[in-house]
Amino acid sequence: MWAIGLMSGTSLDGIDVALLETDGVRVTATGPWKTTAYDAELRHRLRLCLDAPDGDHAVLEDDLTDANRDAVEALLRDNDVRRDTVDLVGFHGQTILHRPERRYTRQLGDGARLAGSLGIDVVSEFRHADVAAGGQGAPFASLYHQALAADLVHPLVVLNLGGVANVTYLDGETVLAFDTGPASALIDDWVSARTDKTYDEDGALAAAGTVHDDRLANLMNNDYFAAKPPKSLDRNDFPADIVDGLSLEDGAATLAAFTVQSVADARRHFPGEPMRWLVTGGGRHNRTLMRWLREAVGGAVDPVEAVGWQGDGLEAQAFAFLAVRSVKGLPLSVPSTTGVPRPMTGGVLHKAPAP
Repeated sequence: MWAIGLMSGTSLDGIDVALLETDGVRVTATGPWKTTAYDAELRHRLRLCLDAPDGDHAVLEDDLTDANRDAVEALLRDNDVRRDTVDLVGFHGQTILHRPERRYTRQLGDGARLAGSLGIDVVSEFRHADVAAGGQGAPFASLYHQALAADLVHPLVVLNLGGVANVTYLDGETVLAFDTGPASALIDDWVSARTDKTYDEDGALAAAGTVHDDRLANLMNNDYFAAKPPKSLDRNDFPADIVDGLSLEDGAATLAAFTVQSVADARRHFPGEPMRWLVTGGGRHNRTLMRWLREAVGGAVDPVEAVGWQGDGLEAQAFAFLAVRSVKGLPLSVPSTTGVPRPMTGGVLHKAPAP
């Protein structure tokens, strides 16, 4: 099946769209991908929504869904892809609250509305069945990482530096996944609140700053890091004011060091030492983060492009892959990736109206 995946991460930077051919087990071909940045107003409304996630967000949900529609239409148009060649769309939506301990997760996005406007069947609500069954509902791209990495040398770690950082540890049939700590979200919030930028480009601010070791020690003094996986985080589990009082550069440096330290600390939970780290997510473009990661973990640390993967499309591809697995009744998560009691199917299919 040819499927389009849509992913909007916790960094609130925009919508990733990617086309993939798969049977839900193997990846047989990849197609074009595209990132559409949120416009400033939508990004601002989503950011406010995170502070009041239990409110009525019906209008915002419609607007977000329509933005995803426009992103798909742009991918089809810009790459001369015929609509009738696409079998399915995997629509993740935008997470605004993730509380698996309450068996609750909320992603903005109306799958039925999207199916109606695109004229293509849509799968949405990927995480809900996992969370309802007692799983963490995250990370959720691990089985896609396993499919992609089947022929690579193991043990291997796929590290996603999105708004939150997560890892997939792979060694043969062993797959272990969990969130390690914050990644780009806190750095982005710090920079955007103090400059006209939305992120620390190339890690230049962090490189110019000084890490405050006392602040870093306090940040790492959190029970989450010692807890055994599977485990997951909400974007707002670590407050945005944790480096208040520092200069712009020192705050960026300390937050970057926090990301690196929490990733390095996660190795205590691995069954063995990985031979290689492959890094995806927007954080792989942060040269300071990547340099410090190499120093901290002492192994080969490369962007996923080093093995021919499409880093900017990877998360969206994962939800195309999971959409196909959903309609085929295959598990989207397993106990070692989310802590769900048994391999768990999931997703809700929204059929496009008949032409």
